[in-house]
Amino acid sequence: MNFSNTLRRPLWILVALVVGIGMSVSAKTHQFKTYENDPYNTLEYTLPNGLKVFMSVNKDRPRIQANIAVRVGGKNDPAETTGLAHYFEHLMFKGTKLFGTQDYAKEEPMLDQIEQLFEVYRKTTDEAQRKALYRQIDSISYEASKIAIPNEYDKLMSAIGAQGTNAYTSQDVTCYVENIPSNQIENWAKIQADRFENPILRGFHTELETIYEEKNMSLTNDGRKLQQAMLEEIFPNHPYGTQTVLGTQENLKNPSITNVKNYHKQWYVPNNMAISLAGDFDPDQMVDIIEKYFGHLKPNPNLPVLDFKPEVPITSPISRDVYGRDAEFVYVTWRLPEAKHEDMAVLNMLDAVMNNGKTGLLDLNVNLPQRTLGAGSFLYDMADGGVFILTGRAKGDQTLEDVKDILIAEMKNLCEGNFSDDLIEAVVKNHKKDFQQGLESNSSRAGAYVNAFVNGEDWQSAVDQINNMDKITKADVVRVANKYFNQNNYAAIYKRQGEDKSEIKMAKPELTPIVMNRDASSAFLREIQNSKVQPIEPVFIDYDKEIEKYQLRKSVDMYYAKNDKNDLFYINFIYPYGTNNDNLINFGAQLLNLYGTKTMTPTDIKNEFYKLACTFSVGASEDETNISISGLNENMPAALRLYEKILSESVADAETYAKYIARVDMSRKNAKKNQDQNFAALNSYLRYGKKNQYNTIISVDSLMKMDPGKSLESVRKIRDYEHNIVYYGKDTPKQVLSILKKDHIISKKLTKPEKVDLYQMVVTDKPKVYLLNYPSKQIRYRQFSNKGEKFDISKNVLNTLYNDYFSGSMNAVVFQEMRERRSLAYSASANYSTPSRLDRPYTYIAFIATQNDKMGDAIKAFDEIINDMPQSEAALDLSKKSLDSNYRTSRILGSAKIGNYLYLIKKLGFTTDPRKEAFEKIPTLTMADLVKYQQENIKGRTYHYAILGEIKDLDMEFLKNLGEVVVLTQEDVFGY
Repeated sequence: MNFSNTLRRPLWILVALVVGIGMSVSAKTHQFKTYENDPYNTLEYTLPNGLKVFMSVNKDRPRIQANIAVRVGGKNDPAETTGLAHYFEHLMFKGTKLFGTQDYAKEEPMLDQIEQLFEVYRKTTDEAQRKALYRQIDSISYEASKIAIPNEYDKLMSAIGAQGTNAYTSQDVTCYVENIPSNQIENWAKIQADRFENPILRGFHTELETIYEEKNMSLTNDGRKLQQAMLEEIFPNHPYGTQTVLGTQENLKNPSITNVKNYHKQWYVPNNMAISLAGDFDPDQMVDIIEKYFGHLKPNPNLPVLDFKPEVPITSPISRDVYGRDAEFVYVTWRLPEAKHEDMAVLNMLDAVMNNGKTGLLDLNVNLPQRTLGAGSFLYDMADGGVFILTGRAKGDQTLEDVKDILIAEMKNLCEGNFSDDLIEAVVKNHKKDFQQGLESNSSRAGAYVNAFVNGEDWQSAVDQINNMDKITKADVVRVANKYFNQNNYAAIYKRQGEDKSEIKMAKPELTPIVMNRDASSAFLREIQNSKVQPIEPVFIDYDKEIEKYQLRKSVDMYYAKNDKNDLFYINFIYPYGTNNDNLINFGAQLLNLYGTKTMTPTDIKNEFYKLACTFSVGASEDETNISISGLNENMPAALRLYEKILSESVADAETYAKYIARVDMSRKNAKKNQDQNFAALNSYLRYGKKNQYNTIISVDSLMKMDPGKSLESVRKIRDYEHNIVYYGKDTPKQVLSILKKDHIISKKLTKPEKVDLYQMVVTDKPKVYLLNYPSKQIRYRQFSNKGEKFDISKNVLNTLYNDYFSGSMNAVVFQEMRERRSLAYSASANYSTPSRLDRPYTYIAFIATQNDKMGDAIKAFDEIINDMPQSEAALDLSKKSLDSNYRTSRILGSAKIGNYLYLIKKLGFTTDPRKEAFEKIPTLTMADLVKYQQENIKGRTYHYAILGEIKDLDMEFLKNLGEVVVLTQEDVFGY
């Protein structure tokens, strides 16, 4: 379950919605509320018990995004059990009286005992007594697990072909997310209604251990700590600031099942819920089914109203320091009104005026002249109040206070109206483009409804806001800026380097691994499995018929796909020439964003692209460079000409170059402080040894001595090479070819680039353990195996089934064994990876993030399940049915068809859509087939291990028994 706490309201939710008048119209059988000119074509319906249903029909693929939002979150947690909303979210996956158990009547007395013991446990202070109580809880939980069926909810979701099963909790909402086939609406509704009405809190203490792991992860997340400090200063009286979504360590150590049950009874009621749906369905049928299964739920007419003392205006700057290992940065923050406030449309516009990636005040006045390491803005809106954030990182010669002053100065520029008069029009145009992109996603549509519901604004208000956005003037932006922002009413939160001693790791409890009962099933699951639905016929790609290919000129092919969905285009130039041909390409690409030409300043270029509502990017891998241009289709010729002009005419500037290299130097130093960056560098060393993308990076000293224009020439040189072009847009092939012939600059004589060696993966013939020290309460662990096996098309089908069965879902072996049974991790995965190209080998990779003191248990558990794969006919059957549903309902559309063709056909050598063979063969495969494949390809492999963690806390004797232990330094893995 993901923790979601978005730092920026997705502006496309509001953009390009045309104002309409809410009205009721007659449908076939229901009265739906609709909105004129609404691009979502929203149908809104409210059941008599208060349950709201938002619907947007999209026939692109036979699937439905189905989000169920409950308007309750961390802010509603009882003060004595903070974190309750979040851990109840986890417990909602444990089943009901009907599923998740073999015999609820036998299980119930034990669950009641566990509940009573926890009430005693949480009030007991004597440590010896607490341990004795916990042993008793653990013992009864083990006995109860003999009856339970862990994670049967995910088995139900697999049975109906659901994807993306997840949930998230924020301050304001708990939302449950599914993506279902369009023929499984009734089964989905039947499962969800029972789940929301009758959750049973089984597996409580083992799931709580998973939540401890999530809490431990947060203790080394400096961004999360800074965010919480910001909320504490901005909202000292509101639960946004007085408590956290994850809860305090003390509360998590002393949970109350009784409180959780009361919480569910109070908040999980239909008049506090909304079902948001987007996809392929009939609205009348959908409402009929929802009424059938949810209509009997009883509302709570006495929903509590959050009571808090109003915040006192901030009249003088607040300053606070937060410490952690990550690189330093600063937040400068101002308090905002609630998300549904009438000023929010202007505030969203204001955010883009401040920072839009191209022409905002921070973009042009700070980032382009490289006055800091980087700066940005965020609008963090919530139901009861929001925060506007300016953030920045210091260069080597700056303090965070210097950065704060630079940010404050740009806020002053905003309040004084020191920005271009036509910027507002460009912002609106770009947001309309972004909205069109978002409209393609059912997840985005459903998410928009959830946001409106949670914030207490009806869809009419969202429509009205965007209508007003077209009318927003510069004067409006300046007026609202002066209303909320000045140089005295802010809080500056400084993330400084240093040890944070405020919280310690939550200790590992003694847990007895629970019984898994993997082959058991409830009558409810069997009923769902045996239900009859109208099958959806799969649609596979006939590449010979569906891929349109044209030749621009000799050695330059264009692949074409028609976009009949919106007014956007995408064009991609693919050159077989990458960083192993020339390691300056990516540096040159970055400098293209900073240099001007003889006739255009860097600011001119940014403004021109933003006015066109287009963008370009250049990126290179080892042996390929991709140049992408996208935006409004009508502006494609102008955007292409502008890009070509920049590539041809950019002029190197020594001062800009020196500043950029100084920032590169600082960024590299900061990377060494970051946990994710350290693990990425260690993982690269694990796979490739000493010669990898980190250790072959060009040194800062070499860059400093280099001619500022040399890296530009590296990018320009790609014009000398043969390449492919991918186009997706509204224009006809003839029109596109005409534009390309006129505006795409290609050298007169094209050549094939010299073939270069790729980084060679290490062959793991002898076991080794690589350790890299990083002060953390958790280790990051990966094991890697490479026997040098080359790609084999004949392995594709069985490999697909193996990976899905072993680690493809919450019903798979890894989740069941590593998290559900043993509570060893919040996240774990394992995969027998298909090569990405013919000259790469198959590799086996497993990953886990867990507490330092769980390392040995985690490694032993992985060794056990990888080599002696648990066998469950029931789990295999579910995996096969899930894959079957996947193939029936997946649709590869638009430019993705071309991407599939270039990868599967041109790179890997498939001759037909591989999904077709898998669809036909997987139903015929047996456990014997899977076991044979596992024994031939997985069992007995030799591994190299990589562990990032605090070495002094690790069991070195255990690691020495795994293989040769090599302690690496940051210089070893980063190469500098």
